[in-house]
Amino acid sequence: MVIGQQATYAIFKIGAILVPLNPGFNAPQVVAALAHLQASHLIIGAETHLPRKQPRENITLLRHILLDLQATNVQSVVVPSLRQIVLVDNSDGRVDVSKVRSVSLYDDVLHSSNTIRPFSAPGLAPHDIINIQFTSGTTSLPKAACLSHRSILNNGASIGDRMLLTEKDIICCPPPLFHCFGCILGYMATATHGSSIVFPSEAFDPVAVLKSVQKEKCTALYGVPTMFLAELELLQNGTVPYEGFQYLRTGIAAGSSIPAELMRKLHKVLNLTELTICYGMTETSPVSCMTTIDDPLDKRIDSVGRLLPHVEAKVVDPSIRSQVLPVGQRGELAVSGYLVMKEYYGAAEQTAEVLAADGDGKLWMHTGDEAEMDQEGYVKITGRIKDIIIRGGENVHPLEVENCLLAHSKIREVSVIGLPDERYGEVVAAFIIKQVGVLITEQEVREWVKERLSNHLIPKYIFWTDNYPKTASGKIQKFKLKEEGMGFLQAGRRIQEQVI
Repeated sequence: MVIGQQATYAIFKIGAILVPLNPGFNAPQVVAALAHLQASHLIIGAETHLPRKQPRENITLLRHILLDLQATNVQSVVVPSLRQIVLVDNSDGRVDVSKVRSVSLYDDVLHSSNTIRPFSAPGLAPHDIINIQFTSGTTSLPKAACLSHRSILNNGASIGDRMLLTEKDIICCPPPLFHCFGCILGYMATATHGSSIVFPSEAFDPVAVLKSVQKEKCTALYGVPTMFLAELELLQNGTVPYEGFQYLRTGIAAGSSIPAELMRKLHKVLNLTELTICYGMTETSPVSCMTTIDDPLDKRIDSVGRLLPHVEAKVVDPSIRSQVLPVGQRGELAVSGYLVMKEYYGAAEQTAEVLAADGDGKLWMHTGDEAEMDQEGYVKITGRIKDIIIRGGENVHPLEVENCLLAHSKIREVSVIGLPDERYGEVVAAFIIKQVGVLITEQEVREWVKERLSNHLIPKYIFWTDNYPKTASGKIQKFKLKEEGMGFLQAGRRIQEQVI
């Protein structure tokens, strides 16, 4: 983590472009990313650490990139632009790095800097691309968003302002640094306010998070919903003692829609009474909306707050983007301002799909998120446009069903998707993780929803699961859940055909 921070600031200072890669990428994905961006340098660990998995050695990955690991210089057919590889030995002796001669060891590079003359920074401009972030890929394959000095630095400063951060704050930051959550809400928000930042572990470990909060007396905690749920479970079952959390006051919940029931638990259990909600996307550097610590509780629970300074937004008809919808009506959220990416690198067609100028020439980022805005400017995200389930002509918003089910004491996590249906076109399907050691039936789940919501929101299909397919930043990949659900339905039909 410290090495990542050192490299980030160094790369920014010299005007090079930083491209943090998802540690979950396999060898072909890493090669594709490096080749697509014509990367000149690669900094990589001897091991990659991922949540709930054994460390993965990366010498095998390097063999995919290099012609010869024993050569004295970098030679790559698949990434011909590559000039140097810097290897960080983070393996505690599990990986023998001495046999890889083509790479430079990070420690050697660090020590050699003492004999190198100070670097004279080139003329850097605020609008220069400084950071290329691959999108998380929750609904499609990742794309490379180009962000500038101006966009990420100012975004971080505004985030810290909303949290009222000072030099006395200590931020616990479990989200990964390859993601905007870690590197901008983390690095930029704290650096601009003189706050301390704590990285509990290389990969998300809920025990390490809670113990770091206790040991370092953290005043703020970051996380996506799945992270917070894992931490709350450890406190509930006694794995981590419930003590040492009195210093917590604020933090950020972001990354995906935050169920209202989870917000209430975080306020009550972890003392996060000044918790803020951030909404944004990689393409907007990333935060466009955020609550404040003194917003009314109902606004902090049911909305993502109001726009950050110097940001504009509108809600448009998804099928007619030029048509702005009235206040209180749901549509696609579009955002404009300093924070909007310049482009998807090397992907003009994909860029044109999301970036569009209005009649006055102002550029708008069309987010793909369904939202509504009230008279006071509070924005409520009601789901992804692509995630909306259309059942017999009626729109079903997965978050509404997820909120309802998460309030059930026997349900730990839930994710709702739509699956095809001959009669209704689409129907509701719920993937549910039960609380440990409890029994709950499909009938009980349906009765719970029936008593609280309309009949068309009752899940037709219920799948019990132990885990979800997730991005390395902890977001649930609903498109993969849909693939799993389709597989279950097809398998069920085959069984029925065999019986018949």
